[in-house]
Amino acid sequence: MSERRDPESGAAVVEFLGVSVLLLVPLVYLVMALSQVHAAAFAVEGAAREASRAVVTAESSSQGVARAAAATRIALGDQGFDVEGGDLLTVECSDDPCLTPGATIGVSVRYEVPLPLVPAGLRGWVPLAVPVEAAHVTTVEEHVAVRP
Repeated sequence: MSERRDPESGAAVVEFLGVSVLLLVPLVYLVMALSQVHAAAFAVEGAAREASRAVVTAESSSQGVARAAAATRIALGDQGFDVEGGDLLTVECSDDPCLTPGATIGVSVRYEVPLPLVPAGLRGWVPLAVPVEAAHVTTVEEHVAVRP
């Protein structure tokens, strides 16, 4: 008496594992990429808000821009991005000098989120980053003496 084995036995397990890997790997990568973009969007929004506050509360325009760059660096660093704050920051004033009472100060922060697990050499050939930008406008208080 010889038992005949079904040649299809165990095929369902192999197919399930193959399909699972084909579906789960891109899904996990997508979740990683989206979480990086979301963290950057959150960080850039906070950086723009805090940078504009730093400028309007400073004693001078140059001190305000330095404080804004530090606020940007800290906000992005809190979300795990190691960057220089001044490179991402744009400060625009409606009046000259910048800290004139009633003047508006616009701050824009732009960061390009690199896609995870992409080698640095490949990033030089093809732009593999998602740009994220936020802006915030703050008014200098009316009851403050004019500062240079």
